[in-house]
Amino acid sequence: MIPDTLRQLVDATDGQREAEWQGRRLLLINADWGELAISLQGAQVLHFLPFGPEAAGAPPAPGTEDGWLWVTPTPQPMPRAIRGGIPLCWPWFADESPDGKGPMHGPARTAAWRVDAVDDSVSGSGVEIHLSPEERLHDQLAPSAVVHANGQRLSVELMTRHTGTTPVKLTGALHTYFAVADTHRCRVEGLAGARYLDKLEHFAEHHQQGELGIRGSLDRIYQSNRPVILDDGQRRLAITKQGSDSTVVWHPGDDLPGDTPATAGMRFLCVEAACTRVDPVWLVPDGQHLLSTTIAREATSA
Repeated sequence: MIPDTLRQLVDATDGQREAEWQGRRLLLINADWGELAISLQGAQVLHFLPFGPEAAGAPPAPGTEDGWLWVTPTPQPMPRAIRGGIPLCWPWFADESPDGKGPMHGPARTAAWRVDAVDDSVSGSGVEIHLSPEERLHDQLAPSAVVHANGQRLSVELMTRHTGTTPVKLTGALHTYFAVADTHRCRVEGLAGARYLDKLEHFAEHHQQGELGIRGSLDRIYQSNRPVILDDGQRRLAITKQGSDSTVVWHPGDDLPGDTPATAGMRFLCVEAACTRVDPVWLVPDGQHLLSTTIAREATSA
């Protein structure tokens, strides 16, 4: 589910181009293998719709026909962040800035990024896009991002390099908003038995009993690096990751953010590859850390 104005820009694209939407520069791709839209505010993937074999079959469910990612139909104006797609939370997750005064989820998601390279010859039909911030965002850490997309899958990589002289604690997330037919029909499979911290219960510790069904508001940090399946009753997406020992599952329930109308509130679920306060990454000088997420349709046996 993406806003009509963004859909119109994608439809008007043949191949690759840059355009402006909601005061933000976008990189748009509409190719034989599928569609992709990236906001250069935050290097944020906003839209992905593959045209590969996995896209064939029954008509998609309402709210999912426009791709695998959800974006609010009423985004906040610049310089505020866009709710939806795959925001890059860096170099901290949530409100975990070192001094407690930094912006929610860090400065990367609202910073200006540039496209360093676009390679549309990789792996046959698909594209690989390299991005980096236009200005330095941290005195010792330097991020970069790579987006891989083709007719079967989408992958986002967030690389952090330590360019300074003292160890630095790093948290972050790829805060993916999935478009779903109905949030309350969703199941997240693969977390059974995992320990989690419930942020709605002041980080109380629990263990997941069976597979996770969505029945209301939730904000949980699962201590797991396992692949998961998101099943919304209409399609099953396989979500894998690297460099992450936390899987965050979030939905606000009826307490929707101000930029999300009630008509759109049951059309998304966040399942995030993350490094959180319970499993931070300590980077030493010259060290690197790669956080990535890959989304594909669940493989089916013949």
